[in-house]
Amino acid sequence: MSNGGSVCGPISSYSRVRILHLLFEAGQTHSGGQLSIGDLCEATGLHANTVREHLQRLIEGGYVIPTIEHRTTRGRPRTLYSAATGDPGASSPVARDKAKAAARRGDLLRSIHPGAASGLGREATYQLDALVEHLEESGFEPIVDGDRLTVDLSPCPHAAGLPENRPMLCQVHLGLMQSVLNEAGGPLAAERVQEAVLPSDCTVQLRDTSARLNAHTEQLRHRTTQSHRTGIVHGMA
Repeated sequence: MSNGGSVCGPISSYSRVRILHLLFEAGQTHSGGQLSIGDLCEATGLHANTVREHLQRLIEGGYVIPTIEHRTTRGRPRTLYSAATGDPGASSPVARDKAKAAARRGDLLRSIHPGAASGLGREATYQLDALVEHLEESGFEPIVDGDRLTVDLSPCPHAAGLPENRPMLCQVHLGLMQSVLNEAGGPLAAERVQEAVLPSDCTVQLRDTSARLNAHTEQLRHRTTQSHRTGIVHGMA
């Protein structure tokens, strides 16, 4: 991340952060997770033209999905907006294309510098390609530790902002990181932002969901084997 440089990307404006926060929340609480410009204006106090401008930037970046409202009555249908989380039914074609392009560039880099390859597997590697490009686009200089599954974003360019704004900003940015990982497809998930000593410190902990799944599968296999052995012993008694 650029030291003292300008912050760009989807979280460069706190108004944009508030809009994304509302859309993420709507996805968890409302059917379909869609909000209109009127809904967003009412919740943020922003003018409709300002909201439209922010939404357009977020759509172009692959972070928001516009949908034309289906009406059964007369009147012009509204455009409704939802967060592009990468989940089924909430995927942005822009985000998908960005993830594929990041994977191609990553493959090219690894063909030139074989030492840059990770041992995480193909899908997880492509997820990290997409995540790193997203973070760089957002003004960060991420340092990925593939062994610890951490992404160091220190020093945080938002450290100088209002302290009361940071919880929402961090929550939204973690959600965006998860969306990017979902769009790329693979086992990695953005788990949490680690507790920091200094406001400028920022490290995101990732999680390998396949490792947990494999451990659960092995545990079930062990229980099944034990039950089968017990059944044989009882049958012989």
